[in-house]
Amino acid sequence: MDLNTVLQVRDPRLAGQWEPGDAWLGGGTHLFSEPHPGVRRLVDLTRFGWDPVVTGPEGLTLAATCTIAELSGFATGSALPIAPLVEQCCRAFLASFKVWNTATVGGNLCLGLPAGPVIALATALDGGCLLLAPDGTSRTVATADLVTGPGQTVLAEGELLRSVTFPAAAQHRRSAFRRASLHPHGRSAALVIATLGDEFALTITAATPRPVRLRFPGVPGPGQLAAAIEDAVETWFDDVHGLPAWRRHMTLRLAEQARAELGEPR
Repeated sequence: MDLNTVLQVRDPRLAGQWEPGDAWLGGGTHLFSEPHPGVRRLVDLTRFGWDPVVTGPEGLTLAATCTIAELSGFATGSALPIAPLVEQCCRAFLASFKVWNTATVGGNLCLGLPAGPVIALATALDGGCLLLAPDGTSRTVATADLVTGPGQTVLAEGELLRSVTFPAAAQHRRSAFRRASLHPHGRSAALVIATLGDEFALTITAATPRPVRLRFPGVPGPGQLAAAIEDAVETWFDDVHGLPAWRRHMTLRLAEQARAELGEPR
């Protein structure tokens, strides 16, 4: 879709202030998908030339401008234990060729949709989001706290997501991924990721308005896990992709499948 109110595209490396009507441009798959009459200027993040994926002793860092295709390429060529989980989350997009090669990690996180698979991945791996403010200050926010509701985040006006980093220990966890949708090629209605390392953790997204993260010292029993989910989830998401009661049922079912998979001997 043409954004006919946009008058300028700015290079963020050049001097300039954030102004009302500015919008960060990464992949633009959402920005160009519907009208944004209040946008007057685009600030092109791709001009920074950030490395999409950086590995090191401190962990794995994904630039906000890393595309889903680049993330998938990293996963398919990596021997890290979490690589299959990364690829499963990439495939949860069920995106067109155009979106697959254009949509970004940062866009998926900042859009804050319950079905966002990068939100699920980053929450499950204890991702820390580096946020940059227009005044030059920065802060780090856990992915689990970044999204506060459907399409809602803690990002302030003009604040930018620079990258998300997964700690080194998270790269070596065992994982179990489960996803449900009303249609084979539909949007995720329930997405569950269980991980096992020093502790057992369960991440619930898509079925809830914001990510839900549960932690246990070891693999819990089926009744213990179900009770913890019921206590933790205050509201089940409701839209055309699934009724709340069905999402609750599927989440409990998928969570038990993931628990059983990681609870089995290696």
